[in-house]
Amino acid sequence: MDYNAMLNEAKKTIGPHCKVCPICNGLACRGEIPGPGGKASGSGFYHSYNQLKKIKLNMNTLYAKDQDIDTSTEIFGKTFDYPIFVAPVGGVKLHYSDVHDDLSYSQEVIKGCVEANIIGFTGDGLDDAVFKGTIDAIKESKGFGIPTIKPWEENLVLEKLRMAEEANSIAVAMDIDAGGLSFLAASGKPVSPKSVDQLKAIISTTELPFIIKGIMTVKGALDALEAGASGIVVSNHGGRVLDETPATIDVLSDIVKAVDKRMKIFIDGGFRTGGDVLKALAIGADAVLIARPYAISVYGGGADGVATYTHKIGQELKDVMTMVGAKRLDEISLENIDTRIK
Repeated sequence: MDYNAMLNEAKKTIGPHCKVCPICNGLACRGEIPGPGGKASGSGFYHSYNQLKKIKLNMNTLYAKDQDIDTSTEIFGKTFDYPIFVAPVGGVKLHYSDVHDDLSYSQEVIKGCVEANIIGFTGDGLDDAVFKGTIDAIKESKGFGIPTIKPWEENLVLEKLRMAEEANSIAVAMDIDAGGLSFLAASGKPVSPKSVDQLKAIISTTELPFIIKGIMTVKGALDALEAGASGIVVSNHGGRVLDETPATIDVLSDIVKAVDKRMKIFIDGGFRTGGDVLKALAIGADAVLIARPYAISVYGGGADGVATYTHKIGQELKDVMTMVGAKRLDEISLENIDTRIK
């Protein structure tokens, strides 16, 4: 599938809120909820994008090209072609258009991820049938998905955790950054923040790697580690739950140092190019999650759109690695980037 043709199709199907901007940076849609924008001023979204762009890439082509560029990565015992994963997205009928609902959206994501050999985080919401349908799709794909459970009351969390186990998911996640979503409580399904002890009790019931999404501080990362998490996602929920949060890339370095390789570190927030991905890896992330551009890809081309966008970003990552002198992901380091703000 041609990438530009996919974008043109998305403009026809994605609905009134998302403009399919040439640069998805949160400016044209700021404050638009329903819609893909960041909350209130929108700064939690566009600030993450802007801060990434302040980091520059150090060019170095003085090396022997004795092997092809290798972008593959191993996560929880499985090898993927790129360190680029699909972030969970929910409420697509509300925020984009009714061409897809949460179930069909997640199914297309999973099929596209299988085609591109990456992994997709799938969402959760008010309708439990959506989560079940997503679990069925993950089961059919032999575990190619990480279901993301909202911080519901414990009994519901455990019920959904058992479903993830039955699907042989590679891992399971909780988007703890959804803990303050009042519209869920108003709909009769309250979510809430979770203590270390509460998370420890939940995580202790499963052998699946457990990922906690929505970590923005060193304390949060260390609390997740204490609770038994196998990984975290450094994320401000796309700037959609709290205005005026820091950029995710700005808090990554301190979290990496505090965690000291004791669990996997993923990050989302404004990543749009292969160069952006390399910047996060250089600082110490294991992989990057991308949300809004994948939504555009699903609306523009379904599973083929997901694969097309993945290969586009993956090829950009290969090109950047060639130009900075890193042949494998484990050769990417702080030497490859320049963090001085000009």
